[in-house]
Amino acid sequence: QKDDSQRLLESFNSDEREHTLMKSKAEPYISEEEMVLEESESPLNSNVTAFALKAKVIYPINQKFRPLADGSSNPSLHENPKQAVLPNQVMETSTSGSLGSLSQGDKEDCSSSTTIHSTTSDDRFQARAFLKVTSFPEVLTYESFDVKLCLCSLTLKDLMLLDTELRKEKHVMVIQILKICVTDFYHKKKITDDLFKKFLLIQEKDFEELQTQLESRLQNTEMSGAHNSEYQTLEDLERKEREYSEHVIDNMETFWKQTDKAQQAFLDESKCSSAKATKIMMDLTEKMIAVESLLSESQDLQAMDIQDRLFNWELTVKMIDSLKSYIPEECKCRLNIVSNILDHLTVKNNLSVRQKEELLTDLHKAFWEQLAHFSNECIQQSKDLILKRLDSCAKKKEDFKHRQKAEQGSLLSKTFHNEDVHDFLKAYHELLEKHRQAQWELEEEDDCESTEAIADLYKELYAKASHALVELVAELFLQTLPLVTGLSVRECELLKEEWQENLVPQLEKWETHCQRRWKLFQEQLLQEKQLWMKEYALSAVMQKHLSEKQEKIIQGVVSRLGCLSDESVNYILQKHRLLLCSVLRRLTLRRVGMAALARMRLSRKKSLLQELRQQHILQKGSSPCQDEDQWQLQKALESHILEEEEKLEEETQQTHLEFHQQLVTEIQEALQFLQQHMEQVIGQTLLQHARREARKKSSDDGQDFKERLVEAAVESVYGTSNNINRLVQNYYQELGKITEGYEEKKLQQLKSLQVERSERNRLKKKQESELALKEKQTKGLLSVSSAVHQRMVLQQKKVLAQFELQQQIRLESLKQKLLGLHHLETELENQLKEAEQDFVRELAVLARVRVAVNKKPSKRSKLLGWYNPELRKTFQTPESAGKDDSHENIQEPTRLASGSCR
Repeated sequence: QKDDSQRLLESFNSDEREHTLMKSKAEPYISEEEMVLEESESPLNSNVTAFALKAKVIYPINQKFRPLADGSSNPSLHENPKQAVLPNQVMETSTSGSLGSLSQGDKEDCSSSTTIHSTTSDDRFQARAFLKVTSFPEVLTYESFDVKLCLCSLTLKDLMLLDTELRKEKHVMVIQILKICVTDFYHKKKITDDLFKKFLLIQEKDFEELQTQLESRLQNTEMSGAHNSEYQTLEDLERKEREYSEHVIDNMETFWKQTDKAQQAFLDESKCSSAKATKIMMDLTEKMIAVESLLSESQDLQAMDIQDRLFNWELTVKMIDSLKSYIPEECKCRLNIVSNILDHLTVKNNLSVRQKEELLTDLHKAFWEQLAHFSNECIQQSKDLILKRLDSCAKKKEDFKHRQKAEQGSLLSKTFHNEDVHDFLKAYHELLEKHRQAQWELEEEDDCESTEAIADLYKELYAKASHALVELVAELFLQTLPLVTGLSVRECELLKEEWQENLVPQLEKWETHCQRRWKLFQEQLLQEKQLWMKEYALSAVMQKHLSEKQEKIIQGVVSRLGCLSDESVNYILQKHRLLLCSVLRRLTLRRVGMAALARMRLSRKKSLLQELRQQHILQKGSSPCQDEDQWQLQKALESHILEEEEKLEEETQQTHLEFHQQLVTEIQEALQFLQQHMEQVIGQTLLQHARREARKKSSDDGQDFKERLVEAAVESVYGTSNNINRLVQNYYQELGKITEGYEEKKLQQLKSLQVERSERNRLKKKQESELALKEKQTKGLLSVSSAVHQRMVLQQKKVLAQFELQQQIRLESLKQKLLGLHHLETELENQLKEAEQDFVRELAVLARVRVAVNKKPSKRSKLLGWYNPELRKTFQTPESAGKDDSHENIQEPTRLASGSCR
């Protein structure tokens, strides 16, 4: 027997090399070193496994090496071995590989999943290749541990498709808003026909070019690193998602710049007044905020639907896997009972051991060959079926898209007025929501029908396998055993009936086992769903916090400007709200994608840990009374589970931290774009405000009146040098008194502000001392394990509180100082204006010029001009004489006084 086993092992080495070559074809992205390491780690390459695979027999898993199987134990090597898991081993198997391993032709598909890996291969998981799928029905034909990766990749694909659809919808809506606004101006004859057509043509061309540019970048990202179009790695997927997010953020920035440019070009061409232009821009911004609100609500709902569909997919895949595994497991139960009956005959000396083993070997060989043949047919039929269904579904989707495009074009071709914009936005959004829902239902229906078709194929396979096994067992009992054992046909029929009777409790036991496994899987999936809901709620809280923080910042910036009108302030706040909604909507979807990527990265360890937990629970519940060896194995399994849980927790925290840091970086980049854009908006608003003030100054300057007054005073014969000098000196003295009073009041106010600031500093120090006292009290309550972390958190809160308090005190002090100085300057301006008007009146009296002067200057005036509307109406120039003498006496002092007043 030893010589025969060695000969079998030698002949198996050549088959093993062929198997390794086929495995290298199935995993093109795994290097030779990885394969060598994985195979060296795998117990499947042990002598026991090699011999059993070659001989195609059944043997006890924990039994020592034996060249022939005696049929006393039931596990089959044609499916994944359920060995007792040692502390340094992790099972990477799945029940989905049970049927796939029956056929040599399917080893290429499942070779990457039927290997037992140790934890040393974790660092290579990201570079591990898995199939690139485009729809869920394809996954049903893919038998591998990497099925969960395929499902998550489909989720990322759906999220990307959702983002693309919403972005196109936003572009169409914004363009239509601009078009409706421009059309309204055109109908009111405020712009020409050429300008109207030119503007629409330019904007449509620019936005189309923007979309083409984005699609080109995304296509380059998709093609980069694609050495094999059929496979992808998690590392490539993470890189593509990151680059996709960067391109979308850049496109969003360019889009809003293009939108602002279009608005400004339209307002410049329409030659609107400043107030009218501000009102139009506020109206457009308000409508765009409504667009972002609609898209944000739709995105949140559909993202949750996509996540729910992922959990439904996992349930469906698990159901199909259970159906696949049920076939060989039930057949093992049937063969087990046959083996027990033959053992009983061997004990009664009706059969020799060699005869029994020969009978079992022939039975197993015949049955497993038939099952492998049936399995190959079933797998091929399922693949052909899925291909046909995918082709049919693709044609349906194509026809569906044509109808959708026609409906959208019909709606866009309708004429909407400016007051009907919100009705258009609602109608267009509802139409696209209806189309998306119909598309979703079409995909759900196709997934359901494909799943039912695959399930029917495996039910048919189950029927064929059961029928084949019944025939083989009947042949064994009714034809072979009477010849070998000498038993009568009736006795053999009784043995067959005994086989059928013993089969019922075994099948019931296996059914209970399957139900427990299914219940455990549902509980684990529910836990993952609850964890996802918790992360989604945390994301919503972070988004709300970020939104409130950014709104607080922009309100602080606007409040410090202080010189803008209420309309300008509202426009700035609206513009900021619009851009912030757009940025947060994109970041929310990016966070959902990152959660899917994190789940993919942790899927291997989670699946292995779930297998260990299921194995532990099932073993613990199946045998309440355990011997010493079983108890030791149970304890080793429990310690291994605890070890893997700690590793999973550590890797989970590390993965979440890595993705969180990446998300924070992308948030900072997006907020930097927001800040730069808002700086431009505020700068343009300030520039428009300065231009309005400049126009107001030029209108309030009264330069014409000053020149006419000087000319009249020069021509007057009543003004002498002494009179003019005395008048100017009195005016200078009055200015000196006013200035001196202003300086005294200013100094007094600054002193009072200094006192108030000192009082605030005293209160601040008091609060700091109270905070320090509370911190000492809190430190005393901290445990040793959490002391460091809690101290860091408390110190961070303390520094932030001190900074906010100091900033608030500083801003309040500056604000009060600014208000006080502004009040004093207004009072000074009024006094100077009054003195100026007195000087003008006295000069007019001296020169015998009739003029009316308003003694109450405007408090809003910031200039010391000479403007008074009544002066232009009542100014009269009398006959004058002695121009040569009076010119020398009056011209210089008058211009000096004028300069001092200015």
